[in-house]
Amino acid sequence: MAYTAPPSPPGPVGSQYCVCKVELSICGQNLLDRDVTSKSDPFCVLFMEVNGKWVELDRTETAVNNLNPAFAKKFIIDYHFEEVQKLKFALFDQDKSSTQLYEHDFLGEFSCTLGTIVSSKKVTRTLLLGNGKPAGKGMITVAAQELSDNRVITLSMAGRKLDKKDLFGKSDPFLEFYKPGDDGKWMLVHRTEVIKYTLDPVWKPFTVPLVSLCDGEMEKMIKVVCYDYDSDGGHDFIGEFQTSVARLCEAQDASPLELECINPKKQKKKKNYKNSGIIIVKSCKITRDFSFLDYILGGCQLMFTVGIDFTASNGNPQEPSSLHYINPLGTNEYLSAIWAVGQIIQDYDSDKMFPALGFGAQLPPDWKVSHEFAINFNPRNPFCSGVEGIVQAYSACLPHIRFYGPTNFSPIINHVARFAAQATQQETASQYFILLIITDGVISDMDETRHAVVQASKLPMSIIIVGVGNADFAAMEFLDGDSRVLRSHTGEEAVRDIVQFVPFRNFRNVPKETLAKAVLAELPQQVVQYFKHQNLPPINSEPA
Repeated sequence: MAYTAPPSPPGPVGSQYCVCKVELSICGQNLLDRDVTSKSDPFCVLFMEVNGKWVELDRTETAVNNLNPAFAKKFIIDYHFEEVQKLKFALFDQDKSSTQLYEHDFLGEFSCTLGTIVSSKKVTRTLLLGNGKPAGKGMITVAAQELSDNRVITLSMAGRKLDKKDLFGKSDPFLEFYKPGDDGKWMLVHRTEVIKYTLDPVWKPFTVPLVSLCDGEMEKMIKVVCYDYDSDGGHDFIGEFQTSVARLCEAQDASPLELECINPKKQKKKKNYKNSGIIIVKSCKITRDFSFLDYILGGCQLMFTVGIDFTASNGNPQEPSSLHYINPLGTNEYLSAIWAVGQIIQDYDSDKMFPALGFGAQLPPDWKVSHEFAINFNPRNPFCSGVEGIVQAYSACLPHIRFYGPTNFSPIINHVARFAAQATQQETASQYFILLIITDGVISDMDETRHAVVQASKLPMSIIIVGVGNADFAAMEFLDGDSRVLRSHTGEEAVRDIVQFVPFRNFRNVPKETLAKAVLAELPQQVVQYFKHQNLPPINSEPA
């Protein structure tokens, strides 16, 4: 999406190597009628492209006599952000009981990437026949939903007048939480810390996934057991009780929930036994731990900008030894990096208009050096249409500029940071900016670049640096704060690690998809980390 106007909230984003399951719901509209005496009996087949071939993944049920089917069977598919996952939905009219698709009449198909579907949440498209022409008025609607319970429960617990278990002192109590396992036995879910020498403990609040505590079922019984800690591992049983998360949720900050801690043996033996103390639920809150996909399905757009190094160290682009030389196959390392990253990111940007900037070159007509110029030579509108548009603008600008220097990164980082700063004024999780810098060498303005990165770490922004050629990239590794926190020259620390550096030479002889996976691996968690830090939920999120 271009940075010109704030986007209207479009139609929900988590973990590293963003693998989660997505459920796809399929509807058809105005399908072709292939039956003479009745209407078509459609079913939908899902294919995924694997190594250039379409492989069938699953089929829906058959909707009898229906040209506008809404299929009950859902397709469930693993979602990988850092891969292009090409899907094809093909509709057929069931004629026989055969599983062979050629035995059934073809009603049309639609192909797209999974990224396109999740970034739109729902897509409706024309069905096409094998010759590329529309299948009558037939349409297909595909809707996506993440299959995960992202709720977490935060409990604040205390005890009062617990049984004294130590001969020469008080107890050292801790709690254990259990849920019923599939085998009918109780399964340990969580253990609190030990509070020493007290019969009135106050434990630290703790957070666990709701799925872990009760399989996401609020009414399911759970068991809470209180023990007195012994260093030899022979902990003494104080008491226990069973309850449900629904009951725990009755606890509010102003009115805690009190539950009796019972020792069944003592209860049997002593007629006047009341309890072995009280366990107090001071507060119980259920919230959502949003994932990367939650933010994307919520309408967050990924805003992609490319920065290209045109310094003299790249060599004359007319000569085959130059890193900017476009070989007979129409590519070079710069173009390969643009394609690898761009083809993934473009699915998450609704208008697919991307600014493409250059640095380190002298520009006509006065041949002044610039470290922040539009490669389409239109400073008011540096946007290129899709990744193809970036590639075309790059190829077209090469003959018209003079490679020069030095290699300054900070102007382009600050350029994108200005737009990212503007986006924060909306105070919604609607835009996240990604700057891809492709460079051949050593940074000249290291102090300024460090400062720019540290400031950008406070913004909805990530920086991907791809190093081309065989230079020493030690400085780039320094910016990529995987091993240590990046500091500016004034000593200010980056709020979070936003730089991912990879040298292209490590990927020369591997499938092109491998570069995209390496470069984009950290991006989902960077997006989530930023919005969580700002306490911004996905735009269209439901309450827990």
